[in-house]
Amino acid sequence: LAGMELVTGPLPTGKRGRPQVTVDETAELPSFTRRKIRYRSEKDDWVPAYLFLPKGKGRAPAMLCLHQTVRLGKGEPAGLGGNSNLHYARELAERGYVTLAPDYPNFGDYVFDPYAHGYASATMKGIWNHMRAVDLLGSLPEVARDRIGAIGHSLGGHNTLFLGVWDRRVRVMVTSCGFTSFSRYKGGNLTGWSHKGYMPRIAERYGKDPARMPFDFPDLVAALAPRALFINAPLGDSNFDVTGVRECVEFAAGAYDRAFGARERLVAVHPDCGHEFPPAIRNQAYAFVDRFLRG
Repeated sequence: LAGMELVTGPLPTGKRGRPQVTVDETAELPSFTRRKIRYRSEKDDWVPAYLFLPKGKGRAPAMLCLHQTVRLGKGEPAGLGGNSNLHYARELAERGYVTLAPDYPNFGDYVFDPYAHGYASATMKGIWNHMRAVDLLGSLPEVARDRIGAIGHSLGGHNTLFLGVWDRRVRVMVTSCGFTSFSRYKGGNLTGWSHKGYMPRIAERYGKDPARMPFDFPDLVAALAPRALFINAPLGDSNFDVTGVRECVEFAAGAYDRAFGARERLVAVHPDCGHEFPPAIRNQAYAFVDRFLRG
């Protein structure tokens, strides 16, 4: 985490305060209520999101659902457009989960300049916003606060990992097409990680060189142990090379197995497809989440 902060900037400190929410729209559907909300992340910053509340009695487990790089932002996991294979906030709500799908900075309805507000990266602003989202979920009377997880594809896939290493309240994580080791990313050219939507210090301080980076994805995956992690890493993913994913899993398996005896909590699948989250793999992921948040 210390190495990661050198790149992302520090995690904000101080009291977060009780979650505050405004509701902009409400839609009643057969199996859930969908609310378009804004939740307060910090002073003068309200994050747009969709909140799904399944219809039923008692407290339910909850999943934070993080979107890919798509202009629609939160609307895609909410099932309001985009790729139907990425409507996981709606699908999990239909399975009885409370789900929350927020916008990442400068996607969907969310316009925010993290650098003008003292952040060194959009990545750290995302981590902070997502921690505040977990605060919100834990405050809801409909949620079993000790049964919260996160899921995401691509941008949402690595944001799920980034949240998980900082917030141990997240008990189970699903990352789809979300990462590979830096040395395996685009032949070791980290330009794609170094723009203002991620971590500019990768270029400014570390010359986009994997060998100079003070953290890498094997470290992050290992740091999640012994919590449950499901990885979808397709064989044909041109963004995140499967060889690097396998190397990360092999490295992290040592922490899961030797340190905790929990190797079964680290699962990676490799479907024969491209940068996708196909139905059969989503069903495996949902069953994995059920095991750890319902079992």
